[in-house]
Amino acid sequence: MTSNKDLIEKIMQLKKEKKAVILVHNYITSDIYDIADYIGDSLDLSRKSANTDADIIVFCGVDFMAECAKILSPGKTVLHPKRESTCPMAAMAEADDLRKKKSEHPNASVVCYVNTSASVKAESDICCTSANAIEIVNSVKEKEVLFVPDRNLCAYAQSKTDKKLIPWDGYCYVHDVISIEDIKKAKESHPDAHVMVHPECSPDVISMADAVCSTGQMLDYAKKSSATEFIVATEEGMCARLKREFPGKKFYPVGGICTQMKEIRLYDVYMALKMNQFEITLDEPVRKRAKKALDRMLELR
Repeated sequence: MTSNKDLIEKIMQLKKEKKAVILVHNYITSDIYDIADYIGDSLDLSRKSANTDADIIVFCGVDFMAECAKILSPGKTVLHPKRESTCPMAAMAEADDLRKKKSEHPNASVVCYVNTSASVKAESDICCTSANAIEIVNSVKEKEVLFVPDRNLCAYAQSKTDKKLIPWDGYCYVHDVISIEDIKKAKESHPDAHVMVHPECSPDVISMADAVCSTGQMLDYAKKSSATEFIVATEEGMCARLKREFPGKKFYPVGGICTQMKEIRLYDVYMALKMNQFEITLDEPVRKRAKKALDRMLELR
């Protein structure tokens, strides 16, 4: 069996030969951090996708993230190393259902979380991420906003705006099950730790946070905070990223595992580069419409 060291050497060689860039989400297994050109949250990686001069983008994240890269960089080859690495929350919103909901709320602007398919983005007015949802909601001129698909992120944004938000009944299965009891137990064990909570968590969990943060914002908060211990309410892989960046601080996970993110292994990245598999392709009219929603977001933030 090929060792991780050998795989990394082969991947780095192929990356150089093919002028490829490897984008890695924070939740991916930490061994893949070693081959990454960029590690970040969906907003960070959306920007990298739009601005890279590479010929090939290898996206180590779930399916909608690789689609975003193709939407923003249609002239580039975008490879998603593992077909099974899909986002269950993104699958909770379909374009036909969104069109029906839009007809029921004709005066509402449609804000869609990036955790959606290209076809849903194409039916939306503007995209958002967990890092900028409040700013995006407040940027639209309409007083009503149809917010797709995460009900918890919608509830958090609703608490920060005077607009009327209409939630979709979608959720992240990792964040949605984190409970107040989980936070309380962690606080009992680590009373001096600051609590960082992802806005995909439920409102009652968010109410216990010292900071409500996207994964990228968690890095900023941990860097700037005088605290040396943190309870981290998000997918547990984020703690590996935080420990990598701040080895002198301690991080305690209370979230579970996104099994879909963990599907991608070093061997999958190697095979993606070696065989040019699995390439993301999109219907061009859908891609163009989806790009308008993403571009509007990127222009604001």
